[in-house]
Amino acid sequence: MLELKLIEVNKPAEVNLILGQSHFIKTVEDLYETLMNNVPGIKFGLAFVESSGACKVRVEGNDAELRSLSASTSLEIGAGHSFIIFIRNAFPINVLNAIKNIPEVCNIYCATANPVKVIVARTEEGAGILGVIDGVSPKGIENESDIAWRKDFLRKIGYKL
Repeated sequence: MLELKLIEVNKPAEVNLILGQSHFIKTVEDLYETLMNNVPGIKFGLAFVESSGACKVRVEGNDAELRSLSASTSLEIGAGHSFIIFIRNAFPINVLNAIKNIPEVCNIYCATANPVKVIVARTEEGAGILGVIDGVSPKGIENESDIAWRKDFLRKIGYKL
């Protein structure tokens, strides 16, 4: 038996997320330490889906709402060794390289504030993430006013002078 499922990640619009795959129970603690050590004032919730032993969703974070959201989303996705992090007061770009450098992190599926849908394959034994749909399809190629908006936006959020 193989079942394909499309799971929509429901989150507040201002919240960013990082969805990835890891391979060891200490992931939840290593992700917590990495987030805390890289961005002062970051608020987050994270969950890791353990796929052997007790097979629990392991949850950490410093924001109760985001902890709860990460737990319920991870349980719904249910893919072994996947993790999800919901972030406030920071952007994925602030922590992404540090997360990629955690020895047990295998893959990052997406890092975004966009609407996300996760494509999951389920069998009798478990589930795995096949991919993600991040945001919406393009509506054309940027023109001069779009370029001006992009440059202004990056300066507005502090990423360019």
